[in-house]
Amino acid sequence: MKRTSWSSGLAISGDGSGVVAHAGSVAVRLLADRVGLTETLSTALVRRGFVPGHDRGRVLVDVATMLVAGGEAISDIDTLRHQDHVLGPVASPATVWRALDELADTSAKRVAAARAKTRKRVWELLPGGLPAARVADSTLPKDLVVLDVDATIVIAHSEKEHAARTFKKTFGYHPIGVWCDNTGELLAATLRPGNAGSNTAADHTGVLSEAIAQIPAPHRKSLLIRVDGAGYSHELLDWITRMNTAKTSGRRGRSVQYSVGFAVTETIREAITRVPKRAWTPAMDADGDVREHADIVEITGLLPKEMTEKWPTGMRVIVRREHPHPGAQLSLFEHADGWRYQAFATNTTTGQLAFLEARHRAHARVEDGIRHAKDTGLGRFPSPASGRYPHREYGINTTWLLAVAIAADLTAWLRLLALPETLKTCEPKALRYRFLHIPARLTTSGRRRHLRLPETWPWTQAAVAAFTAVMAIPLLT
Repeated sequence: MKRTSWSSGLAISGDGSGVVAHAGSVAVRLLADRVGLTETLSTALVRRGFVPGHDRGRVLVDVATMLVAGGEAISDIDTLRHQDHVLGPVASPATVWRALDELADTSAKRVAAARAKTRKRVWELLPGGLPAARVADSTLPKDLVVLDVDATIVIAHSEKEHAARTFKKTFGYHPIGVWCDNTGELLAATLRPGNAGSNTAADHTGVLSEAIAQIPAPHRKSLLIRVDGAGYSHELLDWITRMNTAKTSGRRGRSVQYSVGFAVTETIREAITRVPKRAWTPAMDADGDVREHADIVEITGLLPKEMTEKWPTGMRVIVRREHPHPGAQLSLFEHADGWRYQAFATNTTTGQLAFLEARHRAHARVEDGIRHAKDTGLGRFPSPASGRYPHREYGINTTWLLAVAIAADLTAWLRLLALPETLKTCEPKALRYRFLHIPARLTTSGRRRHLRLPETWPWTQAAVAAFTAVMAIPLLT
């Protein structure tokens, strides 16, 4: 009986008042206001002759806030609506549907401009300036902005407009995005049908153009673009090279480096067989130490002239070999000599080969960005209710992806500007469990509202510190 006596006399009722279930999400919405995102979106989305009951900038921020807190469907906006005594009026699911439908038509460029304007202010607020990207337990140059491009499959469990069979033999969409490795922001994303190619140059250059436009102008001078082997194309490297040689005023003096996966073709294999044994040098692990049974070599000079003449000026090919892990799928060539080979191309002319290879492998961090985005709305696209918006589904899903990008930015800004160390490195699920879903009681005294977090909650002090940091951000005047 002692094991179950804790529940003796326990009664449950639904008449509590002044209780806020997801109090931590208030900090996310407050952050959007403090950095100016809500105001710039509201201004951008004003339509002549149209006075909505709910400001469209506020609606978009509320959807993003709901996604940060773990919402998966438009109906989850009700998790914010129950907090109207804190947040004020919040749009209903039906209003959110209409807002997403309206934004799908003509507002993408205006929203992008509003995001870029806000991002400029956020980067100016960063303590110590823009964080340097890290590679092998060291930092890259502080002024270097690293852009990671990748696409991912999002499975659709029902018929959706433009959903299609994917290369993985699933069914859904194949969106592509660009993440900033320095900050964790999702700078740009494009929704694509499931059968869209992995190495479609037009999609890569399009989303990269949008991402670069998101970077504040003073930080566009030095860029590194990383792409995995699936995204490689000759056209993409030509486009990046042209950015280095462009003489237009907006690009003068810009340095754009690339580190792109390169297919190990028969020509590459032939070059590998001619590499002297002494030319191989040890590879580097994630801690900057020598990695056992892994070596690096540059093979640019061993490749046929007729091949290299077609490449962009300054392109290098570097190969890594390592002992394969159990179960690895090897080619006949790899079976023959017992090594697994991977190659990448870069136009960086300085630095040790091992460091350049470690820098390229750090592109794998984009998988964290994709995983977090899928846990923040990307994993499930909404569907029109009962056909209410026939033939508008793809447009609404495109706007949903835009809200996902804003949610990713808000999460990144929360980490960069407000969260203490105990919360800064949390995965989305843990951040929600410890902070975003913390309950609170709202009291009023002397015309002031007081959000009281539970004294016994293990992360209350960290939560209070996060709220304090957000409220310390000066409002735009």
